[in-house]
Amino acid sequence: MSKLDKLLRELCPNGVEYKRIGDFAMCFPGATPKTTHPEYWENGTIPWMSSGEVNQEEVTFTEKKITQKGYDETSTKMVPVGTVVIALAGQGKTRGKVAITRIPLCTNQSLCAIVVDETVISKYLFHYLRSQYARIREISSGDGTRGGLNLKMIKAYVVPVPPIEVQEEIVRILDSYTEKIDELIQNLMTEITARNTQYGYYRDKLLKAETNAHKYKLGEIATVTKLAGFEFTNYVTYSENGNIIALRGLNVKNGRLDLHDVKYVDKSDFSKLERSKLHIGDMLFTYVGTVGQVAIVEEEDKYYLAPNVALIRCDKEVLLPQYMKYYFQTTQFWDKQIRRLLQSSSMQNIPMEKIRKFEIAVPPLDVQNRIVNVLDNFEKICADLNIGLPAEIEARQKQYEYYRDKLLTFAETGNTILSRAEQSRAEQSRAEQSRAEQSRAEQSTD
Repeated sequence: MSKLDKLLRELCPNGVEYKRIGDFAMCFPGATPKTTHPEYWENGTIPWMSSGEVNQEEVTFTEKKITQKGYDETSTKMVPVGTVVIALAGQGKTRGKVAITRIPLCTNQSLCAIVVDETVISKYLFHYLRSQYARIREISSGDGTRGGLNLKMIKAYVVPVPPIEVQEEIVRILDSYTEKIDELIQNLMTEITARNTQYGYYRDKLLKAETNAHKYKLGEIATVTKLAGFEFTNYVTYSENGNIIALRGLNVKNGRLDLHDVKYVDKSDFSKLERSKLHIGDMLFTYVGTVGQVAIVEEEDKYYLAPNVALIRCDKEVLLPQYMKYYFQTTQFWDKQIRRLLQSSSMQNIPMEKIRKFEIAVPPLDVQNRIVNVLDNFEKICADLNIGLPAEIEARQKQYEYYRDKLLTFAETGNTILSRAEQSRAEQSRAEQSRAEQSRAEQSTD
């Protein structure tokens, strides 16, 4: 018999009492000082938490800070360490997510701070409310994407409140799971970093200028261009759906295309955008903001150029696009060309005429092919690790969620403080949770 089973038998022989959050906790929102008042924000020292920062889960920092004046002249309140915070609103999946604070801070009005009394351990409540994410979103007002929670809903939400000793043991068990997940992430990240360092070393060694390599200025062997401002303003129409993607700077990362966040341009005037149509083998180069990211286009009739990204279309009888991509990622190319240009500029950008003057050492095509094949294989190993990381973490996360939900499901005591209607809703909620657990168990077995 486990320690938890023993505690439940000894301390909860007749079940566990269910209480509304408002019966054992203070619940209050924050506020946002006016951004039009710089004296509320400039050189601020008080951490100010925004809705999206619940994704930290354990909040150890905030992106923004407010001044004492900003705090004094708004209704935001200081939230003590160990407070459970839940997002009342937010885009996408934010609404209903919970976090626990590890520093004193204040919050915006779209967050509800839940400060528990001595009958509840805040970390226990944190774990429980994480298990209730789907249910909490269901009770939100409004439709699925624009709905919102409010203080009344949070205070009325019913949770099981076992004795403190039981809560402590549940927290210990669940924290051990999350610690193992954190350790796994750290180990895998260390492995990925080591592989990427090794890959970078061999890439730089392979791409050092050979004696039989010919040096060209990029403009001599490639077309270098961009989408003009008037073209974007007059002819480009962004939309959230479609088939033709405008590749922006955020879509070009670490040598490949990142299509997690894309804009479509199907309704644009393509007759005026022929120059920015992208073809297989075209290389993209970010020249504003995050400068120097590259990626190769590998599909036809799917992509157009967006602002702040340069198109480099090389003469394939002289230079292979993949070789060019790898060359642009080498340490020596960065140190001698990109970084030097950025240091001499007051803005993080490189003009087209400077890009055309980049020097590139080009060996014969057969040598380029051999180098590309070696680096492609090495890059695939690194990519497989990057794919394996989220898959392994997801598997461990599902395991944590399964045991969390099992641990946080209790028989209800007859001495409940809830009304009959509330008891019925609570029983229905637990029945739904039980069915979900059974479904997850069956999927795990499959």
